[in-house]
Amino acid sequence: MVTFALLEIGRVARPHALAGEVVVDLWTNRTERLQPGAVLKTVSRDLEVLSSRHQRGDRWIVSFAGVTTAQEAEQLRGEVLLAEPLEDKTVLWVHELIGLEVVEVAGRALGTVSAVEANPASDLLVLDSGALVPLRFVVEGEPSVPGRITVDIPPGLVELD
Repeated sequence: MVTFALLEIGRVARPHALAGEVVVDLWTNRTERLQPGAVLKTVSRDLEVLSSRHQRGDRWIVSFAGVTTAQEAEQLRGEVLLAEPLEDKTVLWVHELIGLEVVEVAGRALGTVSAVEANPASDLLVLDSGALVPLRFVVEGEPSVPGRITVDIPPGLVELD
């Protein structure tokens, strides 16, 4: 079984009120991360979600076990929240793209994915060759080759030396 590093899923923005609740900026669309009983991690501790409620946008009000005062909540300010990757065979996660070979439909190898960069028009595959390939050019339904992503890009979009 392949294991992945913990994923950054949000950040504690600030305390909320006096009973230890905090405002969390959630960086994932998987809101089950904040369901009661979920365990999130910081660099120094584990935090069990007792309750959460949507505030607005990507902000949530969250109560963690053992955090019962405004002072304890203040100590969490700025903490990045980490979690284990979710198991869902119906989606492709960003962390699963890292290290995959990217090949054009015609067979030309473009490089290996070293990162995925957020971009308003289309997230970009950052390749070790220096090329940037918009995710919207990834071919869906292509016969699966383990460790490979097939792309159908316009001529001249990616020039390799």
